[in-house]
Amino acid sequence: MEKSRISKLGVPYMHIGTGDPLVLIHGLGEVKEGWEDQFELADQYKLIIPDLRGHGECSKTEGISIENFALDILSLLNELKIESAHILGLSMGGAVAQEIYRQAPERCRTLLLISSFHYFPKKLKCVLYEPRKELLQQISYTKEHSDYAARMTLYSWNKDTVEKFNKFFQPKPQIFVDSLVACFEVNNLSLLPMVVVPTLIVGGQYDSVLPVWIQAWMHKLIPNSEFIIMRNTGHLVKLEAKDRFNQLLRTFLAQQKSAS
Repeated sequence: MEKSRISKLGVPYMHIGTGDPLVLIHGLGEVKEGWEDQFELADQYKLIIPDLRGHGECSKTEGISIENFALDILSLLNELKIESAHILGLSMGGAVAQEIYRQAPERCRTLLLISSFHYFPKKLKCVLYEPRKELLQQISYTKEHSDYAARMTLYSWNKDTVEKFNKFFQPKPQIFVDSLVACFEVNNLSLLPMVVVPTLIVGGQYDSVLPVWIQAWMHKLIPNSEFIIMRNTGHLVKLEAKDRFNQLLRTFLAQQKSAS
């Protein structure tokens, strides 16, 4: 496993490879090491992989919000003297990527929004959160909760996939709940039509956490965006379809390089 570093402002991160900078932002309850299957992209790209505030090794627990997650990453890019980068976010990380674009569009070469969202209508909040409210508020490292999260998140429940999920899904109960509430406050309905950088939107065919119609909606809002549905996957396409996913990223990013 790659060793992590800590920025001057207390952001733990991994810095791997050389080439154009590519920031990988994890999802709710995950840790930066969960991008393990994407480390191979370091043969072409300089990977910047942070722990979000309160997640993983990050000891900063105050001010949990999508805005502050984005500010932390922008401060890290400043420290590393990276003027602009490809910004990729998974699930909640995709909302963080959108917030980075809101705060500093000039820092984003492209956006790659994976199994993500831009807004939660009230009815969707009721469907996703209310029936699971008590369990989500009690989420911990217990096997019962971990197995529930795996069943909810994955399409393929084979032993290796579930073990890898459990390895990198490490929710801290209060941080998890605070981050979930922050997700429900996201409203990028007016932001997405203003996005002008090349944007890739990816959804999992059988995603029961954030169904593909949400990503289709995002695609409709973002001019000239590209939308791909990964077949036979759930919420974690990076894990369940590693090779297809990594090749998709390489193809998209190569196209932007050749077009520039």
